[in-house]
Amino acid sequence: MQKVLIALDYDPTAQKVAEVGFSMAQAMNAEVTLLHVISDPLYYSSMEYSPIMGFNGFMETGPSQLNNEALKIAALSFLDKSRHHLGDKTIHTLVNEGDLAESILKTAKDIHADVIVMGSHSRKWLENIVMGSVTEKVLRHTPVPLFIIPTQKKK
Repeated sequence: MQKVLIALDYDPTAQKVAEVGFSMAQAMNAEVTLLHVISDPLYYSSMEYSPIMGFNGFMETGPSQLNNEALKIAALSFLDKSRHHLGDKTIHTLVNEGDLAESILKTAKDIHADVIVMGSHSRKWLENIVMGSVTEKVLRHTPVPLFIIPTQKKK
């Protein structure tokens, strides 16, 4: 295993995903790429959005000011803060746009990832029934191993 892709969203549990994935990569002396996928610009202005790791990139930005370029800049800032939190300047960062699962799979293929690391958390059980979870979609279609980190919030 030489390349590890760690997919991060803005959920507060992303810090755990980054730390566990990075620790695994370090144990294998593997190259790390952190990925964030922008799929729905309206999500970032919703009440569901919650910043993590000291990141609040666009909390003051109104929905009319949100555009893909602003979201990409904020996502790169988030990934840079994540890289700094992990303490390794050699970590690569990528921001892609589109369907979450498809973007993760395409990025894994493009960078020749040997393993994909991502968290598993669902916002609502009904969403999982209707749409399916991103983790499940990646699991069904990936040709490389998937390391899933359970990130359910403690009650």
